[in-house]
Amino acid sequence: MNSKILILIGILTLAWVLVLIGLKAKLMKKDFSQKRILIEKKTKEKEVKMEKELKEKEIKEEEVSKITLISVYDNYQISPELKTDWGFALVIETPKEKILFDTGGNSEILLFNMKKLGIDPKSISKIIISHAHHDHLGGLEGFLKENSKVEVFILDSFPEKVKEMVKSYGAQLIEISKPQKISDFVFSTGPLEGPPEEESLIILSNQGLIVITGCAHPGIVNIVKKAKEMFPQKEIYLVLGGFHFPPKRVVEEFKNLGVKKVAPSHCSGEEIREAFKEEYQENFIENGVGKIIEIK
Repeated sequence: MNSKILILIGILTLAWVLVLIGLKAKLMKKDFSQKRILIEKKTKEKEVKMEKELKEKEIKEEEVSKITLISVYDNYQISPELKTDWGFALVIETPKEKILFDTGGNSEILLFNMKKLGIDPKSISKIIISHAHHDHLGGLEGFLKENSKVEVFILDSFPEKVKEMVKSYGAQLIEISKPQKISDFVFSTGPLEGPPEEESLIILSNQGLIVITGCAHPGIVNIVKKAKEMFPQKEIYLVLGGFHFPPKRVVEEFKNLGVKKVAPSHCSGEEIREAFKEEYQENFIENGVGKIIEIK
């Protein structure tokens, strides 16, 4: 009797041990499965992250390698089909967007020239105004009547009536008080002392820095130095825009600063344009309304 009980107990104990072993194996299998899922998830996330980073790098390389500058308003003329007027406006095209720097003094002339050049006002996503003089600001309101779905970057020192006008059209007003990123590879110098206060643009390209000036009231050399201060590892590839009738010595100063190409227009003056042309030769760009410069 006792032996039968002992055998039964042994059988039950063995059965229980087998059950426990089965449960443990099942739990281990489940745990292994969960770990495998977690590893696969982390691997997938890592792959997605790497793919995203590579894609972003490719996009950035594409954006920085393709910059097109189109003069849409100037008192100098390149295309006889376009209207000239005292003032300045430039469209900056990247693979991502179109930016309008300054708006000239007359919106009718600005919009006429843009239409002739095949640039739809509604394709502009950002507007930067260099300073609060009419020949750079006067075309803004008329442009906003055509396209108010834009971000307008102006210095915080601009008159309140200008700020209220921009807001009245529903455009997004962004006030600049210091150096600031405007878009991928596009930066504002922030306000530089004039008078009046003025901001310029700095564009990063594969060739080096592109400096865009409105009227250069703070001094064209000071603006170039600001660009070098902001990006000390970069060379100055091109300086374009109004140079504000500087003395001839700026040609030598540009050379000392390593400026490779120049495209003075608007308020630069014939004397300084000729001086730059003589010194820079093939690196002097005849600039004016209708000029298209592609930088790859």
